[in-house]
Amino acid sequence: MSSSLKYPALDVRFEAQSLTSYSGLILYQHFFPLIGIKERLWRCFRHLKVSPTYSHHVVMMLLVVHLIIGHRKLRDVDYYRDDEMVKRVLGLKRLPDVSTISRSLGSADEVSVEKVRDESRNLVIERLSTEGLSRVTLDFDGSVLSTGRHAEGTTVGFNKKKKGARSYYPLFCTIAQTDQVLDVHHRPGNVHDSNGADAFIGQCLHSVRSALPRVKTETRIDSAFFNETIAERLHSTDVEFTISVPFERFTELKGMIEARKRWRQLNGELSYFETHWKPIGNPSPGPHPTALSSSVNRSGVRTKRLFKSICSSPPNMDTNSRSS
Repeated sequence: MSSSLKYPALDVRFEAQSLTSYSGLILYQHFFPLIGIKERLWRCFRHLKVSPTYSHHVVMMLLVVHLIIGHRKLRDVDYYRDDEMVKRVLGLKRLPDVSTISRSLGSADEVSVEKVRDESRNLVIERLSTEGLSRVTLDFDGSVLSTGRHAEGTTVGFNKKKKGARSYYPLFCTIAQTDQVLDVHHRPGNVHDSNGADAFIGQCLHSVRSALPRVKTETRIDSAFFNETIAERLHSTDVEFTISVPFERFTELKGMIEARKRWRQLNGELSYFETHWKPIGNPSPGPHPTALSSSVNRSGVRTKRLFKSICSSPPNMDTNSRSS
């Protein structure tokens, strides 16, 4: 999508008349054709057999609108089944029932899912290309999604809010500058934080760097996803990165923090020092340039358990990204 592309303005007038509860969808009715979302979804499912009444891309459009207007359960379709604004946005005279939606989703294959993910990434990258950013920051974090049902792919795992509940544990990649979700790695709820993280991080970085070769790419990763393989991959590809390193796994690093006497102040809360370090037993040649940061609490006591390892210069460190 070219940054020079001019979109037609939407003429909105407020008049004294009865409005549907979903009248705000008129903005999306104008926006959807601009990004070609219906055509994009059609390309994702065109290899599948099409229902004579509701094709897969129409059902996916329904789910997009379903989430936009604030619903989460499929049966909530009954709340707006007769709403003319919803039907107009979807281009339908009648909305499908829940069983039709379920059958359509059940008939989608892995190829369709991957194509939808590709189109989702493309939409985000196209938007980034119009912003003229000199730096793009990718944040990686997991999130527990609970469900009360025995849905496919759910298992009982770590769930801080609902212990013993079945859940998913997807890994998200978000763009810090625009708050957009670039990609999602779907996982069951009983996997370790780093499960599949290496390949997923590499895939997300490749997507952004290949599409935006002149933009500096950096990433922020929580300690739960830290391992030497990920750190080595980021370092070898010249990606600036910040990783929270777990003390219990690298006692020699904890000793360096505790023995350090001179620190450079980064702001009113964080200070840092630079060194060269790599984990003991790491086969890669030579230590890596590293900056370690530490926070100071209100009483002036240094909290050494909060720190980061970064491959870029300390002034680029984002002080809003911390872990304990």
